[in-house]
Amino acid sequence: MFDFFDQEVLGIIGLTLRMTLTSTAISAVLGIPFGLWLAKTKPNFRATKFLKNLIVSINRTLMGTPPVVVGLVVFLILMRNGPLGSLGWLFTFQAMVIAQVILITPIISGIVYTAANRSIDRIQSFAATMGASKFQTNVLLIRELGNEIFFAVITGFGRAMSEVGAIAIVGGNIRNLTRVMTTTIALDINRGFRDQAILFGIILMIIAFAVQITADLLRKRERRQDENF
Repeated sequence: MFDFFDQEVLGIIGLTLRMTLTSTAISAVLGIPFGLWLAKTKPNFRATKFLKNLIVSINRTLMGTPPVVVGLVVFLILMRNGPLGSLGWLFTFQAMVIAQVILITPIISGIVYTAANRSIDRIQSFAATMGASKFQTNVLLIRELGNEIFFAVITGFGRAMSEVGAIAIVGGNIRNLTRVMTTTIALDINRGFRDQAILFGIILMIIAFAVQITADLLRKRERRQDENF
């Protein structure tokens, strides 16, 4: 019988939220500036144009990287004999966050780059005619791309929330330590606990919906403030 207020269940839900929010925040800090930088970079030479196109292609490739591949790479890096094995992070919260960040940072940066690349010339031209400084131009760019940046972060959050393969490999799905809702659902299905798996799935959807509604309300509030200003 599924008990929502069971300490283990609450621990699984809490760990899922903490891992997802942490990895999304780190990925946003890394991915948004990188995507904007790529869009603002306008190479004048063939070699630098080739380098930029190569970076964009690599980023787009990483957007579709299979999670199990990321999990394997992080596992090999953090394993006892790996380059970072001395940290002792394998099968820990930190390992799962690292895997998540590697997975979703290219997604956020790729979405931001695509959106910014379409409108950056127009925004920069407008800022120049208004005599805006470089800092003011960057602020204007972020504000104008607010909806696209919001979409990128929400997409990254959803990707992190739904991940199974990578975090199962590097986290080990250890009870009361690294077990999150997605890995619990996979385990429950294998054990025949379908009711519990369904309820965890419903909780995941409720959390995703709540985050979406909260973010929408914040965006509407920001628009009202801009209009009043």
